[in-house]
Amino acid sequence: MSIQVLRHVYGDRHFEMRSDRGELVSFTVDGFEYMHQKGSPGWKNADTEMFPSIGPLKEANYRIKTPKDEAVLDQHGLLREFEYDLVSNTSKSLVYIKDYRAYTELSNSKYPENSPETVQKWPYDFRFLKKFSFSKSSLRIDFEIIAEANMPFMLGYHPAFKLRSASPVVHSKNEEVSLNEILEVGSRAYLIENTNRVVLSDEKKLQLTTEGFNHFMCWTEVNNMLCIEPITFYPYAVKQKDLHLGFEHIPNRNARQFSLELKPITSD
Repeated sequence: MSIQVLRHVYGDRHFEMRSDRGELVSFTVDGFEYMHQKGSPGWKNADTEMFPSIGPLKEANYRIKTPKDEAVLDQHGLLREFEYDLVSNTSKSLVYIKDYRAYTELSNSKYPENSPETVQKWPYDFRFLKKFSFSKSSLRIDFEIIAEANMPFMLGYHPAFKLRSASPVVHSKNEEVSLNEILEVGSRAYLIENTNRVVLSDEKKLQLTTEGFNHFMCWTEVNNMLCIEPITFYPYAVKQKDLHLGFEHIPNRNARQFSLELKPITSD
């Protein structure tokens, strides 16, 4: 492991986050852990990014249309198939980057157990930056995609949170979703649409606020962990062969920014 740590004091509260090569493996406030721990039941990771596609492509023969060429992608895209480089490490922030060159073949980690495709590849160059910093009582995670104008993409952030209570609930401005409702939806993930803010009410409350994303989806298969995922597009809104209809595009200024703030909510 290669752990980087940021610490922050706001009022009488002590914040700390830990990153393992860009993966958010710990976020604590006064020693209380909010992140799912690797090795615990539920999922092997603590977070990952879904890019440049979200969702499965098995029914589309692992192909997706782009203006340039057909791309070969597997579940949630190729970004998670190679590691971040740490480009800035200060007392205030951590910045990581993934740099991809068009048509570079990346080994598909789902092969051979869960996919017949040995590699994934994408017909565009891009640079993907991920930044951690603290802002008052929030942990802020910023993403920046730098690529040629009109490159298509979807982006989803996939953090996993530790659950402790018997009946955790996710609140949005329009609905309240129980853990059982999320479990019943299964692998498709529960969609909370058209909002930039939700609150996870568990033993403690955690507010998630986004910029740039359109929706959240929630997924788990266990009762000790919950993934609450900001997304630009819900992949099950269309058939897999039409997944390209969910693409957004890089603007002429050649970059797009997105962010998520994790803010513990105190009871007082």
